[in-house]
Amino acid sequence: MEVKAIYRFVRMSAFKVRDVTREIQGRPVAAALDIVAFSPKKAAFLVQKTLKSAIANAENNHNLRADTLVVKEAVAGESTTIKRFTPKARGSAGPIRKRTSHIFITLSDEITVKRREKQGGKSAGKKAAKGAAKKSAEKSNE
Repeated sequence: MEVKAIYRFVRMSAFKVRDVTREIQGRPVAAALDIVAFSPKKAAFLVQKTLKSAIANAENNHNLRADTLVVKEAVAGESTTIKRFTPKARGSAGPIRKRTSHIFITLSDEITVKRREKQGGKSAGKKAAKGAAKKSAEKSNE
């Protein structure tokens, strides 16, 4: 089942928010919360707020457990831009664009999380096999 949360009209550009949303996409909820909790960006706090709202929606509205949820989609889209002007030289004016964005987070319990195996175990086995193959080839050549 999919659960959504939307934080609309965030007073930050979507470009800045996308950095954080890309990091949490596809991760389990616990890992995503850790990432946004320890990120120094202002956008991380706003994404954390939206993520916690999505978790609360899942628990209260759909009776889902938080430890089984995965961030299926985390997107930051552009919203309206507030336009202001600042005075410039010789009576002209320079534009100021105050950008806003929407944060969309979708959680799902249907996606299974794939864990990576440790690099040392796999590659060490391959290297050992290559070394043994070389040694056996050298002995056969002698």
